[in-house]
Amino acid sequence: MQPYLIALAMSGSPSSYRDRIYIVKDIILKLIEYGELNQTALVSFCGLNLKKHKPILEELESNGLIGRQESVAGKRTVTIYRPTQKGLQFCRDILEPYERMFPRRKDDKGSGGSSGLSTMMSTMLILI
Repeated sequence: MQPYLIALAMSGSPSSYRDRIYIVKDIILKLIEYGELNQTALVSFCGLNLKKHKPILEELESNGLIGRQESVAGKRTVTIYRPTQKGLQFCRDILEPYERMFPRRKDDKGSGGSSGLSTMMSTMLILI
């Protein structure tokens, strides 16, 4: 088997890669859409792997683009993520223009474009 085919077999498909910037945008948009999500739901809705993508969540939090709150429920610790005003602004001012200039390939996972962003952001601004 050729090296490309081995890599393809291991990764699942040639289109399974998603640029980091689109992962960041998907995370922020899902949080804007739902208001808040627990860690499991956020990772699932964004199509991420927690072990692989946890550093991205930590970086978004340390930069103030998302907020994280932990609460203990019995023996479990539940982690809740929320969007921040800074994250909303970053999405509108940086990520949306970036995606207009460099649209995702049609086979990429995720929100697929910025058409829903304006609607979600308008709704978010009304709620604030």
